[in-house]
Amino acid sequence: MKIGIASDDRINIAQHFGRTLGFVIADIEDGKVLSEGYRENNFSMHMQQGGHQHGEHGNSHSAILTALADCDVVLARGMGRRIYDDLRGANIQSVITDQVTVDGALQAYIDGTLKDNPDQGCEH
Repeated sequence: MKIGIASDDRINIAQHFGRTLGFVIADIEDGKVLSEGYRENNFSMHMQQGGHQHGEHGNSHSAILTALADCDVVLARGMGRRIYDDLRGANIQSVITDQVTVDGALQAYIDGTLKDNPDQGCEH
């Protein structure tokens, strides 16, 4: 299983999914983290010149959905409801967590105690 975690510094979970500088990508198997890598966020509409424009050119989330398509789960401390739903529509479990650190969130996920707080998403 692969988990993508929005993080600006590879230690803490980013407050906003689309504006994160990158994603820690962790491979988990049998309750253990096998490996971790980092993908810079050069695909989110928030990070590209011109900012974020819903609906103007189709699905503005298609690039980020494609970039994270190999992930089973993605975590952030905040994200808009559209991307939350779009990820789920792409069979990627999206989780808005209160966890602050990447390691804490990974351990909570492994332990089965990670809680999703979809009402804490951001509006924009």
